[in-house]
Amino acid sequence: MSKIRPRIITAMLALLTTLTVTACSSGEGAQNAVALGGTFQFHSPGGQTEIFYDEEQRAPLPNFSGPSLMEEGEEINLSDFDSEVVVLNAWGQWCAPCRAEVDDLQIVQETLEPLGGTVLGINVRDYNQTIAQDFILDNGVTYPSIYDPPFRTAASLGGIPTSVVPTTIILDREHRPAAVFLREVDADDILDVALPLAEKAPQS
Repeated sequence: MSKIRPRIITAMLALLTTLTVTACSSGEGAQNAVALGGTFQFHSPGGQTEIFYDEEQRAPLPNFSGPSLMEEGEEINLSDFDSEVVVLNAWGQWCAPCRAEVDDLQIVQETLEPLGGTVLGINVRDYNQTIAQDFILDNGVTYPSIYDPPFRTAASLGGIPTSVVPTTIILDREHRPAAVFLREVDADDILDVALPLAEKAPQS
């Protein structure tokens, strides 16, 4: 019996260690990811449609890329905007709230660009690229968009739900999510978060 008990205790300790590591890696969101030096993992407590992350809770997104909606043969990478505040916006011209918020996103672009920031669209479910391009031209949009009808880039966004469009994610200069909006936004919603981020100097 004395030989069995140490083995049981050892097994229990190993199990507890495994459970602890698993909890930290799947986590309760960005704070656990930061503690492990990992990447951002999205969660929405209680089905919230807007989630804000304090600086100590943030974790970076991995780099992702996709073809440009407007420039044939051009690839757009998140890393193209190194040290910039980036406002990611998943949208489609078929989506009424997306159409409603485009003017506000253009205001955000014009406000952030001189400060070292940009809006980066992710065009989803527009399988007719020409219609999406016409929407951009008709609305005088100057910020870039990745053309991603199946929303493959969602895999790099830490579990952001692909069923919710529009979705807007505001990244700080280290490309760590500071806020996620799972609803239509206006310029004030975005700039209230993005301007303080843009006013902070990039980390050297």
